[in-house]
Amino acid sequence: MGQASVIIYITIAILILFLISHSPTTTKPAHHRHRRLKLRSNFSFSDHSKPTHIPFDPIVADIERKREDKLWEKSQFKLDEGAAKGDESQPEWEDFMDAEDYLNDEEKFNVTNRIVLLFPKIDVNPRDGFVSEAELTDWNLKQSERETLHRTQRDMEIHDKNHDGFVSYAEYDPPSWTRHSDNDSFGYNMGWWKEEHFNASDGDGDGLLNLTEFNNFLHPADSGSPKLLQWLCNEEVRERDTDKDGKLNFKEFFHGLFDLVRNYEDESHNSSHELDDSLDAPAKKVFAELDKDNDGYLSGTELLPIIEKLHPTEHYYAKQQADYVIQQADADKDGRLTLSEMIESPYVFYSAIFNEDEEDEYEDHDEFR
Repeated sequence: MGQASVIIYITIAILILFLISHSPTTTKPAHHRHRRLKLRSNFSFSDHSKPTHIPFDPIVADIERKREDKLWEKSQFKLDEGAAKGDESQPEWEDFMDAEDYLNDEEKFNVTNRIVLLFPKIDVNPRDGFVSEAELTDWNLKQSERETLHRTQRDMEIHDKNHDGFVSYAEYDPPSWTRHSDNDSFGYNMGWWKEEHFNASDGDGDGLLNLTEFNNFLHPADSGSPKLLQWLCNEEVRERDTDKDGKLNFKEFFHGLFDLVRNYEDESHNSSHELDDSLDAPAKKVFAELDKDNDGYLSGTELLPIIEKLHPTEHYYAKQQADYVIQQADADKDGRLTLSEMIESPYVFYSAIFNEDEEDEYEDHDEFR
């Protein structure tokens, strides 16, 4: 049945491509013009909490992963030699000339043909000839999780000193950016690299982190672990607790957390740090909803309902990216994509690697990241 569905998809795609190529219109629409694709990796080696674009196409992901690995290897070599962080080596452009030439060779890498091949892999639940927001979000999430796990495996190579497949707290060295930062830096002050964080990540309590636990250690918000989520909540209290009484009063909540909650729910507003009448009421409403014991303070446990808003997960970013792509490519505005609609707007799916020097009408639209 699955094989038959793929054959049907390919047959339909060939028909669509035939109709497009034999259209009486002599001038192709702007979005059909070949776009120069440029390899890019905005992953930060110094901050695992910084989100990155999610590659839509596994081929592009593989090329960018190899590029990032090469940069990582060179940076680690320089650090191992005792070089200053600012002197970390960059990968030679020649190392990736062939890869970029490949991406921009329409015979070897044709974005329309790639969409035809990928469509049946995305349209799976249900397999109905449409890509829904949920299906595209799931696809994005799977690509993101694959990238995240690869980076975790790479980091384990550094910290697993005895190469036994586990990382102990004694083996783990905090990243250089926390060691060289002042006490007010996010990573240092939040205690992300301290023993309490390590122990919360140790799911089986054996004093060692396997690959899954180490991945949770680096990405606690995505772990789904009650221990790690509670640890995140406790750290939020510790970070925002200006009077050091171990809990948050309304003022501490408003100035430290309310903007983050609003940012998650409505990205169009401007952050405010002034307690004025227009924000006082909604902030107090949220505070009262969280304050389950009605003592006028918020504990770490009481922050659990909003922890995902304070630390957005990869699912959040995967959905944002899916929403944006559907908004751009959904010609009939029914909230889902047909193969024809995806073929009509192929570069929307490759927008994260557009050449930054393109015209303004072809901006890479990273604002949703």
